[in-house]
This record gives sequence, structure tokens and C-alpha cells, in this order.
Amino acid sequence: MSETLQHKFHQPRALWLSFGVLHLLILALLSPLIVSGQVLSDIGYYRAWAFEGIQNGVWQGISQAWVYPVGALLPIVLSAVFGHYLYQLAWFLLFAALNFMAVRTLTKSGSSNGYFAAYWWLGATAILGAVAVGRIDGLTAPMVITALLIVGARPYLASALLSLATWIKVWPAAVLFAVVVASKHRLKVILSGVAVTAVVVAIVATGGGLQYLLGFLNAQGGRGMQLEAPFTTPGLWQAILHLGDTYVFEDVIINTREVRGGMSEAIGAVMNPLLALAALVILLLLLWALRRGAEVSQLIAAGSLALVASFIVFNKVGSPQFQLWLVAIVAVGLFINRRGWRFPGYLMLAIAALTTLVYPIFYVQLYELNPVIAVVLTLRNIALLVLLGWAIRQVILLARAGRKELSQLS
Repeated sequence: MSETLQHKFHQPRALWLSFGVLHLLILALLSPLIVSGQVLSDIGYYRAWAFEGIQNGVWQGISQAWVYPVGALLPIVLSAVFGHYLYQLAWFLLFAALNFMAVRTLTKSGSSNGYFAAYWWLGATAILGAVAVGRIDGLTAPMVITALLIVGARPYLASALLSLATWIKVWPAAVLFAVVVASKHRLKVILSGVAVTAVVVAIVATGGGLQYLLGFLNAQGGRGMQLEAPFTTPGLWQAILHLGDTYVFEDVIINTREVRGGMSEAIGAVMNPLLALAALVILLLLLWALRRGAEVSQLIAAGSLALVASFIVFNKVGSPQFQLWLVAIVAVGLFINRRGWRFPGYLMLAIAALTTLVYPIFYVQLYELNPVIAVVLTLRNIALLVLLGWAIRQVILLARAGRKELSQLS
């Protein structure tokens, strides 16, 4: 890119024009649903839960057990502000507002890295499309971006955002762990997180639902290996090649498809222990890197990516919205070190594109065991493993670089 063209793109007018065009395009694509009072994807569940509480007093996570943390009620109920018919419009406006917050934070300093990361984030959002605007993860991702960018200057607010995001959808807890380990403001982060959690617990207790507060932790326990999960790949190919008794099972209760039989049973039994082991190893690497003097902001970004990627790779579930978790952290990495994060930046865009090809474009063909789409999914899952490996390697490299810098200073 020439310097003149680069200068034009690194102007607020060009950035916000791009932001506006993208979100107006999304709004235009959603308009048939909006004008007919319909909703996209999982938003149908969100709307039903919201009005079940508003109209009947039955609140998910308070009146009964729920698959989500109870904080998810906040955006779900907030989107009912215009009523049942315009629920999709309200959800879109909340999505756009949080995206605005993330882009504004990325570009506040005016740095070229910030503008590049903002454009990259908008591009990744466009690629993920319906998943970004149709799942609750599309709201927590910009919250995580904002929190990671302000943690050095405003640790209380950053921790409050991360804690709230965790009570909406569990995955930001991985980022919070990385911040607690690596940040110089860990005490402030912990205190703020405890305060947010105390408020959540008090609200749930007032509603008489303390017995359901942590119910979401058990909601996934009995599930098998979901069709798209990375470690389901061997079982998927067993089903395609008609090896053994492997088959695809549709669980209509939780609206998912799983691979049963063959290798999937044995693999599913070790997923949770592997996930715990991977998280422990990464946390130990972070502590080691911190002790060796690794640069804090880069360590938080790399550690967050490693933890979140491990949560995805060693997971029984393989939902497409998981890629939003990674996209948020890679955007922050590009802001901190654009050159050093080029590889995960390119790789993440490829992962997003492959994910969109699988869902929603060719998802029917996947559960019909089309081998071509299975190859696409396999490539996506291999790329996730590569991304995890890169993040772990980056933590190790930061540790080694930190030791060299300490030696030079002494």
C-alpha cells in the first residue's frame, strides 16, 4: 500500500465510513426479518427467553437452570426494549454500539497499528457475517477488545468489563486469567472482578435462584463430541468412510449434531482432562514468562490467545461463533504488535472464511457427510491447532526475549 493511500485510510472519516457501510449492509440484509417481526439464528431463543421472563416471570438462570451464565439476561432483556416485533432491530443496534466502542478504543491513540487492527476487525466481522450478528458471542467479543486495550490505564473498568462479559458468556474468563497472571494491576483486577460477581450473586439471590447460579457449568457435561469440534475430525471421517458403528446423531433438544460411536466416544471421555491440563500448562508458561521479564501487554495478548484457543481445541463443542473469541484477541495483538502478529492475523481470516463456508453456507451438506465439506472443516480444525501452537510458541519467545532484556539492563 502506497504512503498516500495508507494516509487516506488512516483517517477517521475513512474508517467511520467503512464502519457505517458495513453495518448498514448488515442492517439491509436483516431488514426482511426486521420488517416481518422475525429474528436471525439463535436470537429466536434469546427473544423467547426474554419475554418468558417479562410476561410470565420465568427467568432463565434464576427461576430454572440455564445453559448460559445468568449475566446473559442483561443483553437478552435489554434487546426487548422495542417489544417483541422489533427484537431483531434492538439486537442489531446493541451489536453495532458495542462494535463502535471497540473500534473507537482501537483507534483512539491515532496509531497506524490501531487503524489497521480496526479495519482487520471489521473485515473479520464481515467474513463471519450471520454468526457475528446472530449470536451472543458477537456482543462479548467487542467488550473483550475494549477491556484488553484499557487494562493498563483503567484496570478497574477493564476488569469490570471482562467480568461482566464472563457472566454473559464464559469464554472471557480465559482472558481474565491471563490478565490476573500477567498484569501489574492484578489486585485491582481481582477486586473489580469480585465486586461485579458480588452484584450478580446479590441479584440472583434476591430472585431466589442461587441454586441455579452455576448451573451452566454442568450444562455441557453430558454432551458427546459435536460435529464441528476439532477433535471430532477423526470420528467424522470414520462416519464418512462407514468405519465401525460411527454415525451422526441429531440432538433436537439442544439443537446440535454429534458424532457417536467409533473413536468419538474414547476421545470425548478425555476432552475435559485435556482441557484442564492445557490450561494449567499455559498458565505455568505465563508465570514463567512473567518471571523472566516478558513485556506485559504482549504477554497478556499471547496468553489470552493461547488460553482461548485451548478452550476451543480441547472442547466437545465446536460452534462457529467460537471464532469470534479468537478474532477479538488477534485484533488486540495486531494493535500491540502489527508485524509480530501478521501470521495469526492472516491465519485467523482464513479460519473465519473456512468457518463461514461450513456454517451457514454448506452446513446441510456437512451433516449429510459430504466429503468435500468435511475437507473444508478438517482444514479449519488443523488451522486452529496451528494457531494454538503459535500462541504457545509466542509466550515462550516473549519469555526468552524478556530474559535477554533483563540481562542487558543488569
